[in-house]
Amino acid sequence: MRSSRAGFRMLRFLRDNGLTLFFAALFLAALIGQSFAGHAAYDQTRIAEGLTEIGYWRYVTSSSFATDVAENWQSEYLQFFLYIWATVWLVQRGSPESKRPGDAGPESDREELVGEHARPDSPRSAVADGLRRVLFSHSLLIVMGSIFLLSWAAQSVAGVVSFNEQQLNDLQEPYTWGRYVLSSDFWNRTLQNWQSEFLAVGSMAALSIFLRERGSTESKSVGAPHSETGTNT
Repeated sequence: MRSSRAGFRMLRFLRDNGLTLFFAALFLAALIGQSFAGHAAYDQTRIAEGLTEIGYWRYVTSSSFATDVAENWQSEYLQFFLYIWATVWLVQRGSPESKRPGDAGPESDREELVGEHARPDSPRSAVADGLRRVLFSHSLLIVMGSIFLLSWAAQSVAGVVSFNEQQLNDLQEPYTWGRYVLSSDFWNRTLQNWQSEFLAVGSMAALSIFLRERGSTESKSVGAPHSETGTNT
């Protein structure tokens, strides 16, 4: 009886958290795949330069692997940080994820269910006064922005170590951190990720006006008119 209840709770947990668990599994699979593919490519480069191969664990703890991971993380969190902020102040007529034209802005306390307008099941921070409510009101943007800045800083620190390893192999002068973050190598790695994220977000906002995916919360209903805006808000 006890085991059947535990099994039911597990099934309910998997059902209620399927979206998060699905992408967590994809993330781990992709990260592990990246580590093996990156290790092979890294060793091929070292052999071509007349250097010895390195072990898998040494590679996954190296500045080279850390740079490759961090530069993708920072661009992904920048994408979500900007998208969350932009959807407060900008609209896209016909997009299911946009507010309706004329509704741009932080909205009223009544619309946001804060203070005296909070419901009995609202989070306690939505009822609290002062700084606690202000921080909770922007907590998603704060966390996304913080992860972006930390990832970008990690990219710069790991990047200068990796860059200087190559400089020393080429018998060139190593860079300081300040010189590296102004270098073409740092900004090439950064901007090649940013441009792809901005393209993907902009394409999603525009294509969702005219295209549909039945059953998806990211799409309007199949029969909704192209001009209908904000069906997910």
